[in-house]
Amino acid sequence: MTEVILFTDGACSGNPGPGGWGFILRHRQSGKEVERSGGNSNTTNNQMELTAVIEGLKALNRPTSVEIVSDSKYVLDGLSAWLPNWKKNGWQRKENGKLKPIKNLELWQELDALAKKHKVILTHVKGHAGNIENERCDKLATTALIKYK
Repeated sequence: MTEVILFTDGACSGNPGPGGWGFILRHRQSGKEVERSGGNSNTTNNQMELTAVIEGLKALNRPTSVEIVSDSKYVLDGLSAWLPNWKKNGWQRKENGKLKPIKNLELWQELDALAKKHKVILTHVKGHAGNIENERCDKLATTALIKYK
């Protein structure tokens, strides 16, 4: 069982456009939670999804076991399947048999470095399907993006 659960979400109004991110970090044993959000005036939904996880992992004070719960297949597939090949190919992806630069390189590199510090378990939840924490993170992200409109 993981020590903490990191619930995350990102949002964007237009893509690109103003965006927001939010996370809830919960300690399993004590139930104590930390909640944060932020945003950017010109971003994409994928960038905000990545940023939510990055900021959540930055909030951890020491290496730990963390379950990342997200509705973003982009983030979860990237962490679980794509990253090893991107790194093997010099941070490039294969498209039609050719190597091409990956999108959001700096964010992926930062996320990779942070995730390496922890024992990470990835859990996908369907967005806007009644998951209480996912809905709260969505509210944090959409509220944050309003400041950047």
